[in-house]
Amino acid sequence: MIRRGADILGAALLLPVVGVVALVLLALNPGWNAGPLFFRQPRMGRGCLPFMALKFRTMRPVEAVTRAADDPLEEDRITPLGRVLRRMRLDELPQVLNVLRGDMSLIGPRPDFYDHAVTYLAAIPRYRQRHMIRPGISGLAQTEVGYVSSIRETRRKVSADLYYIQHASLRMDAWIVWRTLKVVFTRAGS
Repeated sequence: MIRRGADILGAALLLPVVGVVALVLLALNPGWNAGPLFFRQPRMGRGCLPFMALKFRTMRPVEAVTRAADDPLEEDRITPLGRVLRRMRLDELPQVLNVLRGDMSLIGPRPDFYDHAVTYLAAIPRYRQRHMIRPGISGLAQTEVGYVSSIRETRRKVSADLYYIQHASLRMDAWIVWRTLKVVFTRAGS
């Protein structure tokens, strides 16, 4: 209950930031990121159940995701404004609404695209265990392993997620928040 209360409080504090960024993007999108403001994608959540994750859109829209679980990211689809949003991690902000709905937590294993997650369930031992808790906007794997785009790299991510689940504490969450803010403000990664 303490974690859920902290999630709700943290998400509520971030809502005004989401609103301001959304207004700025509404003004910039027509010229730099034409298309819808938000991107919705089914992700695997707690108990391996699907939920619809919400993000600011950073790529040109397509009818359906055709990228397989072991394929590289489709860099050519990222828009100019999308690159900035990704570098600053602002595309993740709308997920505070997922936190308020109870689909996600502020800290926990990052949820994977549902179709890819189904592949990982079959290919990666203990992948199912990372879904014992709510997925997070940020987590130990994001701060320590970074972005992964293959099944081999996903195994490393799962190890970090399981370590987090076994050792979760207020202190570790605070450390992950600090590391996340460091990544955001130094614009490390993509």
